[in-house]
Amino acid sequence: FGVKSMTANQEEATLSGAELLLEGTIIKGYSGFYYVACGDKLYECSLRGKNRKKNVKFLPGDRVQFSILPGAEKGGAIEAVLPRKNELLRPPVANLDQLVILAAMYDPLPDLRLIDRLTVFAQWNGIMPVICFNKCDLVDQCEQQRLLEIYRPAGFPVFLCSTVTGQGIEALKQCLHGKFSVLAGNSGVGKSSMMNAISNRWQLATGEISDKLKRGKHTTRHVELFRLDEETLLADTPGFSSLEIPEDIKREELCRLFPEFLSRLEDCRFATCLHRSEPDCAVKEALAQGEIAPSRYENYLAFLEEVIQQERSF
Repeated sequence: FGVKSMTANQEEATLSGAELLLEGTIIKGYSGFYYVACGDKLYECSLRGKNRKKNVKFLPGDRVQFSILPGAEKGGAIEAVLPRKNELLRPPVANLDQLVILAAMYDPLPDLRLIDRLTVFAQWNGIMPVICFNKCDLVDQCEQQRLLEIYRPAGFPVFLCSTVTGQGIEALKQCLHGKFSVLAGNSGVGKSSMMNAISNRWQLATGEISDKLKRGKHTTRHVELFRLDEETLLADTPGFSSLEIPEDIKREELCRLFPEFLSRLEDCRFATCLHRSEPDCAVKEALAQGEIAPSRYENYLAFLEEVIQQERSF
């Protein structure tokens, strides 16, 4: 992630034969400056003119090369952004390993369609979805088990947590270790509270649920990366309630982003089966047998219609 100590090669790298060229990770961007973590230091960096002219886009999570400005101990200039392995536009981050989808068990009720939409989006971008249900202290064991069983057949890591009682927090921290993860979900599900539970050093501002609208108040205004340790990065993101299915997904590819469908695909009568109205569909048979959660299948159909509409619009 560019947060470990520099290697000998990095230390010896030079820019124009004179300036020391370092590598680091952008933690956040604010008012035209980018804060870059390198080793145990944080550098406030501006952009070189060539990057401003090219309108180069820099995101939290980007690995960058930067030079130290003359006479500035922690001031620098970003020279180049290194190749990304992935990027998201909402939230705007790069080089993710995991997308931690945070939902509340209650107050607000879990939005299963948003969860499934985010799992599709993550997998399409080569990112592992991790599902975390917060506020488990507000519901009984039966409700916790019901939600767990929806996602167990998909094979996604699922954590049942409470920032009040501490349930599941240590297990979640183990899942985060050594990776760059982003925490995403609706407003009011407790993202900032979860960040504080993961590390009491951060102490992010939290917000209460609006009694009138039953929606959380936004407490995170921009994406910022936090270091749990030198090997672990976690990003808190502004709350959001909608996300479009990626435009480049084809109708026949969507089912492969529902992992519990995969083992059944070869048993469908038609190789082109969309698992909607076709006869002898193994996915629908698994649904009838209770092996696939109805909400997952219903959301698949809703996303399939979106994909078909997108194809027609082109």
